[in-house]
Amino acid sequence: MARPIHLNPTTDVGERVLLPGDPQRALAVAQALLETPRMLNARRGLWGYTGVAPDGLPITIQSTGMGGPSAAIVVEELIGLGARTLIRIGTCGALVPELELGALLAVEGALSGDGTSQALGANGRVAADATLTAALVGAGARPATVVTTDLFYDPRADLPGRWRDQGAEAIEMEAAAVLAAAARHGVAAACLLAVTDQLADGRVRMDQERIEEVGVELGRTALEALAAL
Repeated sequence: MARPIHLNPTTDVGERVLLPGDPQRALAVAQALLETPRMLNARRGLWGYTGVAPDGLPITIQSTGMGGPSAAIVVEELIGLGARTLIRIGTCGALVPELELGALLAVEGALSGDGTSQALGANGRVAADATLTAALVGAGARPATVVTTDLFYDPRADLPGRWRDQGAEAIEMEAAAVLAAAARHGVAAACLLAVTDQLADGRVRMDQERIEEVGVELGRTALEALAAL
């Protein structure tokens, strides 16, 4: 593609990319897990880094920001820059009581409750790459179905029950868009999520220090899965 409009790459993009939403998580994972990370992007506050993973191969960690529109832009431009394997590493809220805080979920499919994935051709549900998802399960994550939505503070009280009836166990804001954007280009994509909120009976939220710790745990698990492929 022509030079990207939103990202401003100052170093190479790896064929393998981890996609946290939070720029701070991108920095924390790069510092904790990569050898010689170099800043890839700082434009629009979407911090990204490229370095060497523990398996000795290059990897990029690029934040997507919040929500499907931003995530789809980042995925589109990364693919244009050479990315070929994408794993979203993010957080989610549990819709069912059996999911405990801190649980890691390997997304088998995401219900398209958001506008971005629908605009990209999703028809109710978007599937993750089966091989990548199996590797995430092998690294310790639990397979799950999630729903992607556009609203964090959603006034529509009936939706969680409807989404549970469709098989969703957790809710988040980027997975369906990431998977749909990657599918348009035939690129492998998966999502690894940590449960940081329990929503089955009100909201119980993990404390911030633990959220920061689990962010690095997400990166470590995703890198373990990639190394096993």
